[in-house]
Amino acid sequence: MRNDDWKARWRERQERREERRGRRGRSEPTPEEQALREARRHASRKIGFLFHVVPYAATVFFLLLVAGFRPALIVALSWGIGIAVHALSLMTPRLRSRWMDQEVGRRVQTTVTRERRALEGAHARSLEELSASIAHEIRNPITAAKSLVQQMGEDPKSPVNVEYARVALAELDRVERSISHLLRFAKEEPLRLEEVRLGDVFAEGAAALRERIGRLRVTVKQEPGSGDRLLGDTEKLRRVALNLLGNALDALELAGTPKPRLEIETGANLAGSEVWARLRDNGPGMDADAIRRIFQPFYSEKPNGTGLGLAITRKLVEAHGGAIEVRSEAGIGTEFVLTFPKDGPESEEAR
Repeated sequence: MRNDDWKARWRERQERREERRGRRGRSEPTPEEQALREARRHASRKIGFLFHVVPYAATVFFLLLVAGFRPALIVALSWGIGIAVHALSLMTPRLRSRWMDQEVGRRVQTTVTRERRALEGAHARSLEELSASIAHEIRNPITAAKSLVQQMGEDPKSPVNVEYARVALAELDRVERSISHLLRFAKEEPLRLEEVRLGDVFAEGAAALRERIGRLRVTVKQEPGSGDRLLGDTEKLRRVALNLLGNALDALELAGTPKPRLEIETGANLAGSEVWARLRDNGPGMDADAIRRIFQPFYSEKPNGTGLGLAITRKLVEAHGGAIEVRSEAGIGTEFVLTFPKDGPESEEAR
């Protein structure tokens, strides 16, 4: 019975010891405890080094007095190698840490400098392309209008002056439209967020273009969406819808597409965190180069286009924290897909 009691107490003591070990292993040391452990370890190394140096110096001094210079030198060199190795082991962690910091700093600086130069180069090229596009977009109409006015001045009574004046005014209207779009593209406008249904936005856009849709005999099919409400700026989203619908009508009209058709769909993702819209046409489509450049400012395949409509569209979509994608195939049609965070741009930034 006593033997069983002793075994029970011993087993209980072992369990408590294992429990204490488990708690000690699971608990992470605080920064202060970690610093204290490192300081103790470093102090122990220094003390150990002193325990080597003091006997070394005493032994060498003793041999120098008793046995002479040569035996003292032999012992000093042989023992000194061990002390030097020990000293090196003490300095190794600090040297390694210092060299690693220097190497990381050098590599980071080199990488950042290289990336900064690449970004600055890309930015400079983008500005050059944008400046050239602006100059081309504005200079050509002004040159044409100037030439027409000069011809009117050379023969003020010419019967064709009325036609010249009409063409000159059309060219100046084109310049004014380009400048207006450019200012709109450059201007940062604050968002006025409210709950809006994305399907209603596109329905209102199609209603505003009803006359043109009827003239071109375009069939518009809009699928009723569910869960397509979001926090957004109604006016700016309407501008997005008008730009995309107008761009699709331009493509259908220029290509003379038989039985032109527009399909509009809206909805939400399965998680309910995003709202999407899809606009599809059966127009001429685009090649890979056009798809790559379609959102660039002043890029347009239309004769009288400013090339800023889709650039402004992408800017407005991104201001809502959303994204716009284009899928197209020559001869088949084009599809634009928009996605927006349901709770507004703040929710996208918080992510």
